Amino acid sequence: MAADEERGFRICVMQGKGGSGKTEFAKNLAAAFAEEGEDVDVADCDPQANSSRRLAAEVDEGEPSISEAIKASATGAAWDAYRPCGWPEPYASRIRVLPAHFDLENRLVEAGLPGAHLRLRKALTGCDTGIISLLDCAPSLAHLTQMALASADVILIPVEPEKDGVKGALRVIDFVQKNAADLGNPDLRIAGVVPSRVRAELGAHAEQLARMPELFGEYLWADVAIPERTAIKEAADEAIPLRASKKKAAHEVADVFTVMARRLLTLRAELAA
Repeated sequence: MAADEERGFRICVMQGKGGSGKTEFAKNLAAAFAEEGEDVDVADCDPQANSSRRLAAEVDEGEPSISEAIKASATGAAWDAYRPCGWPEPYASRIRVLPAHFDLENRLVEAGLPGAHLRLRKALTGCDTGIISLLDCAPSLAHLTQMALASADVILIPVEPEKDGVKGALRVIDFVQKNAADLGNPDLRIAGVVPSRVRAELGAHAEQLARMPELFGEYLWADVAIPERTAIKEAADEAIPLRASKKKAAHEVADVFTVMARRLLTLRAELAA
């Protein structure tokens, strides 16, 4: 992190495998931060724009979005693209969304431009000072994700306890360890690997969970595993926070995200010290 940059605490939520529940993870973490009284931004770095939809902050083609902010390649260019999430209070006044549209894919062809990997960092500079920023990435290690990695302080990796999910998480870790410096962000660190969409009754899940301590070592947050619950999908489909659900299971999962948010706030304080 450059000393002269104005920025908040930026958390890159990513996975190398699609369908891992990453966006729902980011959305629920944003809600947990807001419930803790924190101001939080969610930058939707995925052309599928799932974070934008699930936070009720979708944009139409031609409206300001993260794509235009990146294309501008100017300090603070993201400012005019932010919009409040469409949830009720206390979320509406605490969560801003930097929304995406499918035209974000257009930025992929610009990867070869000089300094292209730094354009998102430039666009965010001065826009998220002193707050939490979640960067929800596409399940890819290509240019859009590399811009997010160049902008972030830490990475959080949700991982399904399945072979493909584990491989995806290991691929992310290996990529970051090898390439963070080349992305202009040598201090980037992995905050944690979080088991997600866990079905403890499945033998295959139990087998993968048993292997995770050896595979991920100190990165593993085994005590905050996110269970697979129908209530989570229902809240996603309705574009509401978990605590707005009437299902007890949704509130139980929200409690797990609260634990995670508090741990990350502690990490922010440690890194700032």
